[in-house]
Amino acid sequence: KMGVKTFQAEDEIAGICSAIGAAFTGDLSATSSSGPGIALKAEAIGLAMITELPLVIINIQRGGPSTGLPTKTEQADLMQAMYGRNGEAPIVVLAPQSPGDCFYMAYEACRIALEYMIPVMLLSDGYLANGSEPWEIPNLKDLPEIKSKIIKSSDDFEPYRHDKENMARPWAIPGTPGLEHRIGGLEKWDETGHVSYDPENHDHMVKLRQEKIDVISNSFKETEVYGEESGELLVLGWGGTYGAIRSAVQRAKIEGKSVSQIHLRNLNPFPRDLGEKLVKYEKILIPELNLGQLNSMIRSKYLINTESLNKIEGKPFTPSEIYSSINKIIK
Repeated sequence: KMGVKTFQAEDEIAGICSAIGAAFTGDLSATSSSGPGIALKAEAIGLAMITELPLVIINIQRGGPSTGLPTKTEQADLMQAMYGRNGEAPIVVLAPQSPGDCFYMAYEACRIALEYMIPVMLLSDGYLANGSEPWEIPNLKDLPEIKSKIIKSSDDFEPYRHDKENMARPWAIPGTPGLEHRIGGLEKWDETGHVSYDPENHDHMVKLRQEKIDVISNSFKETEVYGEESGELLVLGWGGTYGAIRSAVQRAKIEGKSVSQIHLRNLNPFPRDLGEKLVKYEKILIPELNLGQLNSMIRSKYLINTESLNKIEGKPFTPSEIYSSINKIIK
């Protein structure tokens, strides 16, 4: 009755290809899985990226690799979300920080997908998926407006003409008179969308698709810092580690330690102001349920020294584990 269509396909590839078809015909589409299923969807995610269609891919991370620990939690799919496709194929990556935040980040994923005409991956995890918290059902009027790029007519229609504000192309629905166009996985000529093997055009389109990612950070709010804006230690996290980190930082602050927290929900692109906030701290600790994937990204992008706290047991951090690491850094 809400106008939602659900479809259980025979496998992961059919699932995402069906969702891409739904996006092509004018629907907001979503598909979900965990890490192994996302691996199977990888080629089709590249197709959604190069066709510039709005698609939300939900990855509920679990212990890996392969079948791994199917009922346990982990944060080890970040690099897969960032780089797990052939070629230069960037997509947006978001991560909720709590069970209630899963709603708001799913809504944000839909907003970005529709307004920027781009695939978005939502990285949740088994801990959040099986967690719960008190949550007030929001009033729809209080949620940010989502603007669709669907067009009904155009005097000078070009399917891959990107607007200057958010680099989104028009969303032309198949069967609309005058808006016929070609779509597919081959490289496109800028604006027209015709198949192109021109080397300079390919270089231009690869950079353009990266620019589509970068421009999205203009819509992000200022990065929130819990604690002082500068000091001895910053604990930087993402995803379901939020609660344990916050509890540990609160305990340390009560004891008078110079500790702050930043928790990232936007992983690709990073917030524009993140770099300038990170350099205000003497040391940075990054707890993750992996071998240091966000840590590698932060060190590579911002060329700063960080310390990694890793746990890969299929269980979330406890506040005491993070608190203990804080005490080792702040003697």
